[in-house]
Amino acid sequence: MSGAVIELEHVTKEFYPHRNLNVGVKQLVLRPLHLRKLARDSRFVAVEDVSFSVGRGETFGLLGRNGAGKSTLLAMIGGVIEPTRGTVRVQGRIAPLLEIGVGFVQDLSGIENAVLNGVLMGLRRHEVEARLEQIFEFAGVMEFAAQPLKTYSSGMQARLGFAIAIHTDPDVLLVDEVLAVGDAAFQEKCFERIAALRATGVTILFVSHDVRTVSRVCDRAAWIEGGRLREIGAAEAVSERYHAELLGERQTRSAIDFLA
Repeated sequence: MSGAVIELEHVTKEFYPHRNLNVGVKQLVLRPLHLRKLARDSRFVAVEDVSFSVGRGETFGLLGRNGAGKSTLLAMIGGVIEPTRGTVRVQGRIAPLLEIGVGFVQDLSGIENAVLNGVLMGLRRHEVEARLEQIFEFAGVMEFAAQPLKTYSSGMQARLGFAIAIHTDPDVLLVDEVLAVGDAAFQEKCFERIAALRATGVTILFVSHDVRTVSRVCDRAAWIEGGRLREIGAAEAVSERYHAELLGERQTRSAIDFLA
């Protein structure tokens, strides 16, 4: 894609849960083939051969079931983990909202966490401090700004994380399901701010399993199934087909349960 800000080329991510096996020298010498098979069998492929591009100012959705590989893709795009194979390229400053609590220190105050995260996202300390009032007003937690983060509810932490991210002048905003914990009024405020950021040329990658949200917010979407790219296209069309398949599966399960 011309002017692409995010580019993934044949990206694969493998995990080896049992890589740190307690293996003795005797086993290494006498049973090398068995150990090699054990290591191979323990491999978990979270993402397999995924390629797509996202243009400047585009809002792009990643749809899929829990465990489909959406969050792993987002983590690679955000630079949190490296792909096993393939290439991930991102241009500009990234503001990641990958999971509630990631990047937060629970014993620090809201203010201290805002400053810490703002600096980690590329701002200078004085730049973050100049925006603290805006951040806490947007999050709706001004009266708790000096309180330790461990006293915040999950919803309060999600609102603060989003408020910090959108006030760091990002070129790329990564959003992973965190808006689901906010109330309806805050979600609406977030959607309005996402639209405003998009209008200024910010590229947004939005991960969700909520087809209504993806249809509303995104230009295009990719459907991830079992770590692979199932479909990519206009957000509304992809969302409709994804929803239709889920609905069909639920109806089939209901019929089987009824006949059992």
